[in-house]
Amino acid sequence: MTSTLTVTTPSASATPQDSCAGDDPHDVVETRLWLEEHAWLYQLLRSESNISPTFRFPDLIAACVSLVFAQQDAATRIFHFLGTQLVLREPQTPRRREAMWWPQYELLLELQRSPANRHPNPKFQLDQLTTASVALCQIADDSGVQVLRQARRNMAERAQQKRQMPSG
Repeated sequence: MTSTLTVTTPSASATPQDSCAGDDPHDVVETRLWLEEHAWLYQLLRSESNISPTFRFPDLIAACVSLVFAQQDAATRIFHFLGTQLVLREPQTPRRREAMWWPQYELLLELQRSPANRHPNPKFQLDQLTTASVALCQIADDSGVQVLRQARRNMAERAQQKRQMPSG
């Protein structure tokens, strides 16, 4: 697993491999979640709706990011949440270390590097962008049904992409 605690660009050795199950540690990237959003995802992880397959944190976080970025105003919505709600929380709030899939990490990394996150605007870190994505999904659908549905779609897309990759 690659860590986003120090942002690096993916190297050739850090690209997803040929596993449909995603068992290569380079398929996921470490991130952090603020406790409030982590607690909601944990409830979703343990819910009766999360069955066959049972999705884990990388799937749930990636599904949240995918859902937010499926909308044209994703950046606006994320920065609005950060600037109006997350900024009011205690900055030293503990975070939980988790992971997400590479494709969704790349979406957040692009947003982190965007002009909206540069001077004169405040600079938000990856954990804050990730947390905002999860929070926006919770606000939109506290039941988490949409997140689980998106986790299934993401899993199918990963499997399809890996199937199309030439074997080496």
